Amino acid sequence: MDFSGTWKVYSEENLEEFLKVVGAPQMVVKMRKEVKPVIVIEQNGKDFTYTLKTPVATKVNSFCVGKESEMTTIDGRKFKCTVREENGKLVTETAKFTSVREIQGDDMVETVTCGSVIFISRSRRV
Repeated sequence: MDFSGTWKVYSEENLEEFLKVVGAPQMVVKMRKEVKPVIVIEQNGKDFTYTLKTPVATKVNSFCVGKESEMTTIDGRKFKCTVREENGKLVTETAKFTSVREIQGDDMVETVTCGSVIFISRSRRV
C-alpha cells in the first residue's frame, strides 16, 4: 500500500450531492465544482500527512492508521475519525460518512458513502 506522491484529481462523480449531504457551505460547493484539487500524500509507515490543494485554500491533515485523529475540512469544520488499513485500502469512518481509498492500476480511487449518496474521486500521480 503506497499512497505517497502528488495526485491530480481528474474525475469526480456525485461531488455536489455529497457536499450538500455533509453540510458543506454553498461557497465550498460552488468552488469545488469548478476545481480539480491536487492531493499530496506523505506516508511513513502508518503515519500519513494528507494535503489537499486548491487555488482557494490548502488543508493539511495528519493521521496514524489505527488511531483516532481530528481532521479539518476545507472550510474549517473539524471531525474525529479513525483510519484503518483493510486489504491494502485506507478506510475512514466518521459519524457522517465512510471513505475507502485504494490504488487501482495507475489511479488512486476514493469512494465515499454518505447515506444513499456515493461520491467517487479518481486521481493520477503527477
